[in-house]
Amino acid sequence: MKRVRAILALLLVTVAWGLTFPVQKVALSGSNPFFYNSFRFLIASSFTLLFFRKKPRWKEGLILGLFIGIGYATQTSGLKLTSSTKSGFITSLYVPFVPVFSFFIEKIRPSRLQILSFLLSILGLYLLSSPSADPFNLGDLLTLFCAIAFAIQIVLVTRYTNDKDCDEVGLLLPQFLLTALFNLFLAPLGGPVGFKWSYLFALLFTSILATVVAFWVQVKFQKDVGSNSAALIYTAEPVFASLFAFWLLAERVTSSQLVGMCILVAASILGNLKRG
Repeated sequence: MKRVRAILALLLVTVAWGLTFPVQKVALSGSNPFFYNSFRFLIASSFTLLFFRKKPRWKEGLILGLFIGIGYATQTSGLKLTSSTKSGFITSLYVPFVPVFSFFIEKIRPSRLQILSFLLSILGLYLLSSPSADPFNLGDLLTLFCAIAFAIQIVLVTRYTNDKDCDEVGLLLPQFLLTALFNLFLAPLGGPVGFKWSYLFALLFTSILATVVAFWVQVKFQKDVGSNSAALIYTAEPVFASLFAFWLLAERVTSSQLVGMCILVAASILGNLKRG
């Protein structure tokens, strides 16, 4: 039951993360993405101080924040130089990167079912995002760094929270603060703020639900399933992102995207049938 509860909790996280895509797409049109990310994580830091009165784990939390900050910064920068479909696909490659870093950092080998699931996830992600065949460019390279940074963060969360002396909640504030400062430093490169009311709604939603709550669930429950299983659960994020975009933005879903969604769901279920 402990493992099932963790799987369900992490699945709810992917719902929140998936919803951020259409919400932010509307709010960030013509706005400074670095400034937005900085505000998002500053608000998240404030709520963390207000509701989680725990001693911060500065060393581990700042390391996590470094990789989150790199991930958001390179993803945002790369998106300006490549297409959104290629950005979505390359970012999602953090899923198959996780078992690689898990092997080197945690010394954990994925099970055969998980290896098959990771291979299926690459196919599903490709079909879902349908990236163009344009030549690999600087934007793609920056986005690849984003995927690597997110993969390392996932593995390190499992490693740190498995330490009996580590208070999971103490990891939140340091990583939020560093991510906010990282993006604030880059804000002059992002253009005008471009404030509007949808911007405020997106900030409140992403900072509270998709950041404070989602990251709290991650540090609380991810250790109960392990890095590899968690990565396969997170494959549901682009599925929910596509479904919410279809529902809220009336974006068209192609037959190949539907096949990709089905493959990702199958990969997630298959990879969690057995502990890796």
